[in-house]
Amino acid sequence: MKSWKPEVIADSSGKWCSNALRFATKAEADRSASDLMDRWMLVTECRATESIDPITHAIVDGKLTHVGDTEVSQAA
Repeated sequence: MKSWKPEVIADSSGKWCSNALRFATKAEADRSASDLMDRWMLVTECRATESIDPITHAIVDGKLTHVGDTEVSQAA
């Protein structure tokens, strides 16, 4: 199953970095990356890229939610 991961550049190296969050949609990963950019002072760019990792999170009612949580399981 394909997932999407948020990535940011957060230093002068120009290297894209990601965290462990994986989303079902590109829009969710874009939002997560944008949220990081808003919170971290050194982020200069953000994006969402495809991943082969399993989906771990969703954005439900505007909140980051772990896929194992009841809210997400019922929404699926």
